[in-house]
Amino acid sequence: MSNQGCIKCGSTDAGKKDVSMTGSGLSKMMDVQNNKFTVVYCKNCGYSEFYNQNASKAGNILDFFFGG
Repeated sequence: MSNQGCIKCGSTDAGKKDVSMTGSGLSKMMDVQNNKFTVVYCKNCGYSEFYNQNASKAGNILDFFFGG
């Protein structure tokens, strides 16, 4: 990990959490949560970035957050 820190506050203390969200149209009306993301957030200031789980399989997702 490059540990450059959060782009907002410079902290290197980050966490991550998997979340699901509804899309639009029929899936929204039926409350089908078919969009899966990993949220990486700074534990110091709360800045967050969402990463699509289908597109972010390469590398450590925390490295992306810290600019590595």
